[in-house]
Parts: sequence; structure tokens; C-alpha cells
Amino acid sequence: MRNLLLVGLLAGSSVVQAQMGTLTTPTVKTKQYVSFAAEEQVVKAGKKSVVELRFKVGEGFHVNSHTPKSELLIPTNLTLKPAAGVTASAPEYPAGTSYSFSFDPSEKLDVYTGTFTVKVPVVAEAGAHTVDAVLRYQACDNAACYPPKSLPVQVLVNAK
Repeated sequence: MRNLLLVGLLAGSSVVQAQMGTLTTPTVKTKQYVSFAAEEQVVKAGKKSVVELRFKVGEGFHVNSHTPKSELLIPTNLTLKPAAGVTASAPEYPAGTSYSFSFDPSEKLDVYTGTFTVKVPVVAEAGAHTVDAVLRYQACDNAACYPPKSLPVQVLVNAK
């Protein structure tokens, strides 16, 4: 009987909270294996310049390079969204590092570990601009690969 009373009180409390607008659903934070440090990029206004985006892969993980050696692997890819006052060309990716697993040392994968830099050629009008982008990647450790992730990126471009 006491358990039924407790369940009834908890359910009633949830109904009152929902009616008052105070019931919140917990937010689920997904793990990111790659981070981005937004650094202001200063370029010459109206001139072709290159902005450098620095990413850091978490300790103990690697991500497939932009050109993995198997079509079954998901490549790292940066997609830039159009931004007023900035014209961006295709990103230039660094070369990956050959990597092999202990369970199959004969197979070499092309990956990024530690920090890697993606260069983006741009021409920007004078002024401060924000370019939004998304880095899509697949992270792995020595035991498994994880579902692909998308990392939102904001590039601050100041053309003088």
C-alpha cells in the first residue's frame, strides 16, 4: 500500500511539474572524439588567402583520413556553409599517417591522430565574418570503430 502511495505521489508530482512547465527532459550529450579550437583568422581583404583550421583527435583514438584506403571506411570531410562576404574554395586536407592494428598488421589504414590542420582557400570582403562548417568523421580506437559524428565548426575570418 505504501508503495502504491509513493508511486501515486511521484506521478502526481510529474503531472504538476508538466502543467507548471517545469518538467525537463534530460539532455543526452554525445561524446565527441575530435575538438576544434576557434582561432580568429586574419586575412587581406579581397585577396586570396588560406585559413587554417586545427583539429585535435582525443587521446587513444584516430579518425579516418580524407582518403581512407577502403571504401568501407568513412572519410573525414569538412563541409562549409555559404557565408556573406566570404568565398571559400574546396578544403585541402593533410596527408594521413599509415596505421595498422595488432590483429592484422599487414593492413595499413590512412588516419589522423593527435592534431591535424585543414586549409581552406578564401577571399573575403573587408570586415569580420563567421563561416559555419561541419566536420564529419569516424573515430576508432584499437578495439573498435564508432558511429560517424558531426562536429559543428565556426570559423572567424577578419579581413583587413
